[in-house]
Amino acid sequence: MKERIAIISGFRTPFLKASTEFKLYDADDLAAFVLRRLMLKSGVSSASVDEVILGNVAQPSKAANVSRVAALKAGFENHVPAYTVQRNCASGMESVSTAINKLLVDKADIIVAGGTESMTNIPFLFSRKMKSFFENLMKAKTPLKKWGVLSSFKFHYLAPVIGLVDGLTDPICGQIMGVTAENLAKEFSITRLDQDNYALHSHQKALAAQENGFFQQETIAVSSGFESLVSTDNGPRSDQTLEKLQKLKPYFDRRYGTVTVGNACPITDGAAAMILKRESDAKRDHDSILGYIRDYDYAGLEPSRMGLGPVYATAKLFKRTGISLADIDAIEMNEAFSAQIIANLRAFESDSFSKQYLGLEKALGEVNMDIFNIHGGAIALGHPVGATGARLLITLLHTLKTLNKQRGLATLCVGGGQGASFIVEVE
Repeated sequence: MKERIAIISGFRTPFLKASTEFKLYDADDLAAFVLRRLMLKSGVSSASVDEVILGNVAQPSKAANVSRVAALKAGFENHVPAYTVQRNCASGMESVSTAINKLLVDKADIIVAGGTESMTNIPFLFSRKMKSFFENLMKAKTPLKKWGVLSSFKFHYLAPVIGLVDGLTDPICGQIMGVTAENLAKEFSITRLDQDNYALHSHQKALAAQENGFFQQETIAVSSGFESLVSTDNGPRSDQTLEKLQKLKPYFDRRYGTVTVGNACPITDGAAAMILKRESDAKRDHDSILGYIRDYDYAGLEPSRMGLGPVYATAKLFKRTGISLADIDAIEMNEAFSAQIIANLRAFESDSFSKQYLGLEKALGEVNMDIFNIHGGAIALGHPVGATGARLLITLLHTLKTLNKQRGLATLCVGGGQGASFIVEVE
C-alpha cells in the first residue's frame, strides 16, 4: 500500500452466545449500539464521516441494507451514505479493506467500517413445497378452488429449512463447516486430545484476559433489558476442564469424528466497528491513533479445506510485502475450530505443504505460541461471523500496545474456501 491507514478508534459489543441476552436484537440493532458509542468515545463528528461500511453475512429481511439502517439508528446524518459487504467469515475485514481502497484513491477521508451479526435471529424458512402451497392458495379465486388447494396440503410441508444450517453448508462441496474441520483433522492427523487441549487453553486465556481487564479497552456496555447492562463476553467457561471436553460426543461425524461443540466456536451475536483515515491526515489532525493497517490480502482454496485459508492468505501477503513470520510480534487467528487452528500451525511450519500448495521453497516458519491468540479466541469468545474480522483487528492492536510491540498479523479462514490476512502496526 502507498500509505498506511490509521485506525483512530475501535470498539465492539460483548460477544454473547446465541439466544442469550442479545436474542431480541437484530444485526442492525447491535451495529447501531457500537456505532453510537464509537462516535461518542472518539469525539469524531458523525457529520464528517464520508461513508459507513459494515460486513454482515445473514442479512435480516427487515433491514435490506444493514449498514444504512444501523447508521441512521446510531444517529448518523442522512447525508452520510452507507452500504453492506459480504465475504462470509471475513465480512468484518472486507468492510475494512473496502474502506482502505477508497481512502487510498482519495474517494473518502474518513470511513467507519466494521461488522455485525445476530446469529440468534437467522430464521427458519418455509420449504419450497410450503411456499408453493401458499402461492396456489392465494391464486385460487373461488371457494371450490381454494378447497382443492387446501386438500392438497401435507404436514411434511411444514418441515422448516434451518437458515443457520443452510448458511453453514457449502453449496459447492456440500459439506457443513464442521465437516471441513474433520477433513483437516484427518489430513494433518490431529487427534481429539490435541483439539480438546487447544480448546481448554482458549478458555483459560480468555478468562485471564477478562480478569486482568484487557477486554475492557475494546468492549462497550449494552443494555440487555430493563435496568440491565452487559459488558462482558459470556462464552469463556470458568468451569471448563479437559475431562468435560473429552466426554462430549463428536457432532459432525458421529461415528468416526473428533470435532465437538466443545472444540468448535459457539454460535454468537455481536458487532464491532472502527474509524479509518489516511495516516498523513490522522497525523495532520493530531488524532489519537490506535494503530495502523500496513497491508492486507485474500486467497482462495478448495471449499472442503477452507480452514487453511490463513496460511494461504498469509503466504500471499508475506510474499508481496517482504515481511516474514520473524517480523511479527503477535498473531490473532480466528478459532473456528481447534482442528482448523492446529492444521494451520502445522502448515505454517511444513516445507512439503509450502512447496505443494503455496508455491514456496520452504515453510513460512514455526509459530511462536507465546505470541499466538494471547487472550484466547473464538472457541471461548464466539464467532459472530460478520463481526469477527473487525474484532480481530481491534483486539490485535490493543494486544500490541499492551505488550509494547510493533507489528501483528490478523488472519482467518472463510467459508467457501478463502482466507484473509492483515498486517497491523502500532507506534
